Amino acid sequence: MKTSYRYCQSCGMPLSKDKRGGGSNADGTRSRTYCSRCFIGGGFLDPQLTAEQMQALVKEKLRERGLPGFLGGIFASRIPRLERWSGKRAG
Repeated sequence: MKTSYRYCQSCGMPLSKDKRGGGSNADGTRSRTYCSRCFIGGGFLDPQLTAEQMQALVKEKLRERGLPGFLGGIFASRIPRLERWSGKRAG
């Protein structure tokens, strides 16, 4: 059985907030690991992105949504530990 996560294992967004219900796997099923902003058709939308670049994108997105910079920094600091960046892969 595949692992299900509460948060996208690429950007950290709560999967419950994904309007599409999650990303999509190569076979068209919903990903229970990644959101639709990161993962479509079994691949990452930006495969060359680094964890540091993702942190910057997340901080900026949270700032746009009105979160104070220090909170964005706290959320973004967790990104390198997510599955995509830590080298672990879900089963």
